[in-house]
Amino acid sequence: MFQATRFSRRKRRYELLARAVLFLMTLLIVAPLVLIVGYLVYQAWPILSLDFLLTNPRNGMRAGGIWSPLLGTIYLVVISLLVATPIGVLAAIFLNEYTRENWLTRVINMAVLNLAGVPSIVHALFGLGAFVLFAGLGKSVLAASLTLAVMTLPVIIASTKEALAAVPVPFREACWNVGATRWQTIWHVVLPNSVGGILTGVILQVSRAAGETAPIMFTGVVFYKAIKEGDPFAYSLFGQCMALSMHLFTISTQVPGVPKALPYGTAVVLLGVVLAVNALAILVRLRLRSRRKW
Repeated sequence: MFQATRFSRRKRRYELLARAVLFLMTLLIVAPLVLIVGYLVYQAWPILSLDFLLTNPRNGMRAGGIWSPLLGTIYLVVISLLVATPIGVLAAIFLNEYTRENWLTRVINMAVLNLAGVPSIVHALFGLGAFVLFAGLGKSVLAASLTLAVMTLPVIIASTKEALAAVPVPFREACWNVGATRWQTIWHVVLPNSVGGILTGVILQVSRAAGETAPIMFTGVVFYKAIKEGDPFAYSLFGQCMALSMHLFTISTQVPGVPKALPYGTAVVLLGVVLAVNALAILVRLRLRSRRKW
């Protein structure tokens, strides 16, 4: 009974055009990533194996595997995560739930945003002065992890504040009206409904911490260190370690005669560690979001 008018047909054409342009933009973003990852895996395929993961570098890092830098990266990421996450989340809760909007909070929020844009080399020098020299930790796993934690705190604080602010105010008011304290409201209502956004900040923290080189180079990572293969507790908090990002830089620029597949294999493992941690965090986030009531 109804026929499309010229106006409705024009709107449909515009809709199809907009959809095609947006799809093209998405393809332009995703396609280079797929090509880069595919090229890395193709170049690294001859060397990828379980033995490559569980053996130490040998022959001046021209042979062997990546066990010692892989374990060091895991140490650095996990420790920095354990330090930065609770501090960042609690700071965001205080800024969003307990403080009022005034010049002081605006200055603090501006400082957090500016800190997120500070170059990593500046964080490296800060970590060297604050943790290695002033705190007396020396160049160690703990000093490097604390430096990474400071570097990633702004991302966690900013993402947590956004997640907390997204929870509707009537949720809080309903709790207050039945006699709940502010902390009870935060713990039982606000945090469960904002955990997805908090995990987003944690995901970004993991990705950045695993790939940084300058902060850990100044504070705790060494050119080479042999450890017991297969031992997950081979590093101590107050000793130095290797890391995948530093190892990749070293064998790519400082060591002659390295097999072609070795740097690519290291890059693929580093990318795989980041993707594995991100995937785990995303699964947890999706599971928690499925329980959300709004």
